[in-house]
Amino acid sequence: MKNVEAEINRLINLLIEEQNHDGSWSYPFETGISTDCYMIILLRTLQINDEDLIYSLVCRILNRQEENGAWKLFYDEDEGNVTATVEAYYALLFSGYRTQNDPDIQLAKEFIVANGGLKEINMFTKIMLALTGQYKWPSYFPVPIEMILLPSSFPVNFFDLSIYARANLTPIFIAANYKFSLKTKGAPDLSDLFLKRGDDEWGQELDHLRTFLPPIQQGINHLIGYPHKLHELALERSEHYMLQRIESDGTFYSYFSSTFLMIFALMARGYPKHHHTIRRAVQGLKSFHTNIDNHTHIQYTTANVWNTALICHGLQEAGVSHSSETIQKAQKYLLSKQHFLYGDWAIHNKNMLPGGWGFSDINTFNPDIDDTTASLRSLRTLVVHNPVYYQAWDRAIQWVISMQNDDGGWAAFEKNVDKSLLAWLPVEGGGKMVLDPSTADLTGRTLEFLGNFTHLDQHNPFIKNSIHWLLQNQRKDGSWYGRWGICYIYGTWAAVTGLMAVKFRKNHSSIQKAIKWLCEIQNQNGGWGESCKSDINKKYVSLQASTRTHTAWALDTLIAAENEETSEIKHGIKFLLESSEKSDWTTSYPKGQGLPGGFYIHYHSYEYLFPLLALSHYKDKFMK
Repeated sequence: MKNVEAEINRLINLLIEEQNHDGSWSYPFETGISTDCYMIILLRTLQINDEDLIYSLVCRILNRQEENGAWKLFYDEDEGNVTATVEAYYALLFSGYRTQNDPDIQLAKEFIVANGGLKEINMFTKIMLALTGQYKWPSYFPVPIEMILLPSSFPVNFFDLSIYARANLTPIFIAANYKFSLKTKGAPDLSDLFLKRGDDEWGQELDHLRTFLPPIQQGINHLIGYPHKLHELALERSEHYMLQRIESDGTFYSYFSSTFLMIFALMARGYPKHHHTIRRAVQGLKSFHTNIDNHTHIQYTTANVWNTALICHGLQEAGVSHSSETIQKAQKYLLSKQHFLYGDWAIHNKNMLPGGWGFSDINTFNPDIDDTTASLRSLRTLVVHNPVYYQAWDRAIQWVISMQNDDGGWAAFEKNVDKSLLAWLPVEGGGKMVLDPSTADLTGRTLEFLGNFTHLDQHNPFIKNSIHWLLQNQRKDGSWYGRWGICYIYGTWAAVTGLMAVKFRKNHSSIQKAIKWLCEIQNQNGGWGESCKSDINKKYVSLQASTRTHTAWALDTLIAAENEETSEIKHGIKFLLESSEKSDWTTSYPKGQGLPGGFYIHYHSYEYLFPLLALSHYKDKFMK
């Protein structure tokens, strides 16, 4: 008991010490080297010679190179990732701090050549290379830009794409229309990475789009106007779509990738590279920098709201008083970040006021369900003791409930954005990138909030619908797939804790199957660990090692679902206590995902936050 309490206190003190003066926590949102590479490529292309930043990024990229010359997305990714290696190879040469004769560059090239060259990289990297004059644009782009003109009432339209897809594809459509590229004098020549004739041709990426085109073209044919006028109108509409969604820091939707692409799209539209909108965008991207192990990293976005909401709640669960300075500062920060602007979410949810929260500290009109319920968990004690804040609470809850999909589940950003036809678009991540469907993690976490913090239970009609969705989407082995974490452990944690919160029966077969599955995959040392390969293979793949975060998720699930302390729970708690000072590759292994096979996230806060939650829940249930 003393050991559990001591570890809880250690984690509490560690988190309190890391709080910023404004009440937030700014733990890094770490996503590998891709954003670092693209930042170097962008700065050199625009001839913004910020040498200190470029050199610091070069140092980080080189620090992440494997002995065989490759770069990986995650520790156990076999020999390496050819796309990541091409991005690093290009950025290092473009930086000017590495040449073709350097041994590390030669090793990288050998890996790229051995793995098929530029033909084998993903579509988005090919687009980046096309934008910077290293890859030919396709002779045609099967998705016409006029798609943006189709009304939202049309069976397949622009707003049927997810917000992430719209943010990234809109600037791509503009640049592809002009076949725009900008190659500067100092750019390296990557042509020797095309291994045979025709490797620079676009093949199946675009061929697959032919099946998607007919319904879009049919709708465009019904638009009134001369084709050339409609085409120019579509280009103008696409440009305005981007400009109207620029945040105060100059970034487009506060995402690195969409802002990077927007800069090239604006230049394709005739903006000079020194235009103030482009300069502001670059400065916004620079502001995403953070320091990790004495290396500069450009984050994909910031995660201050997400970190703060989770940590503020976790500290209160661990016994930190709502009247403490730490909690009050965090709650004040979160209140200041509630949204009052309409965003694209309102296209599919027309009769609801704004009231949610977004992920980053600069996000003002792109809220999501997970950040909203996380913020509400943190704010409940404030609202209980200060009724003046009830309006903010009620407004947010109404927004969350209104965002429930017709199938009973909850998605991340928008409502009913799940048309199966669009899943066939041949982009990295497929339906995960193009659509925003109901997921087990979002549905489970929303249920957990509603059950534990608003006292709604399984007898409520819309709660019944979400329970039904979860039961229908449980896998045969007893697990659930988690869209935004790694992966089946994450989804199962969210689903089971959500079902328990709304008073679902613990002895139900679905709960018992989930418990059995978790116990079967527990490691001998008492912990749990899951590979990012689960996300790619669409089935559970063991990491062959235990992580504190996966162990905390699994433990929290068992603690919620079991009436008595089991041997599995005891062993899991023992692992958390014995690994409290652990610092190896499992600590930095990604626990979050953006796109399967392409984009994984190391949330630095998770290593402290989730063990704290699991230990606190264990203490409250089994140590009284």
